[in-house]
Amino acid sequence: MDRQGAKAELTSHMKVLRAFAMSLTRNHAAADDLVQDTILKAWTNLDKFQEGTNMRAWLFTILRNTFYSGRRKAMREVEDSTGSITESISVKPAHDGRLQLAEFRRALSELPAEQREVLTLIGVLQYSYEEAAEVCGVKVGTVKSRLNRGREALSIKMQLKADEQLELTDAATHAVVAASGGTAA
Repeated sequence: MDRQGAKAELTSHMKVLRAFAMSLTRNHAAADDLVQDTILKAWTNLDKFQEGTNMRAWLFTILRNTFYSGRRKAMREVEDSTGSITESISVKPAHDGRLQLAEFRRALSELPAEQREVLTLIGVLQYSYEEAAEVCGVKVGTVKSRLNRGREALSIKMQLKADEQLELTDAATHAVVAASGGTAA
């Protein structure tokens, strides 16, 4: 069948396709969308239509299959009218984390070497207080003090408020600032 003849025959079935779609969807807009999807699928698969067979039946089959595929898909979807599900699974853009990570690195580099050392050992390398004290050659209390002062200094340099969350992309940075004035997320 040539494209012109196929186009003419496709359009000649529009009214009955819409009526069938209305009987399935019971909604004018949904029926129009269903007919449009059907015509699009039929047009793109016109080479699969066997000339001499019933085009109306072929179109009805496409429409019906499209409708039921949509219903099966809809059954797997969850309505989220309040947006709470979407909110919980959404992902913050990576560039925000990279910007905050760069700010964190800058702030960390401005700290005194003793505070940077302890923050790195405990926050990044996950050393215990005792292990960090041994590496630094100081008492555990000194390590805790340097760690606390370092975290506080980072919070100030990064202008974090006590109730503000810091969202970062790497776990090491998260560990370092987790106990600071701002909380890492």
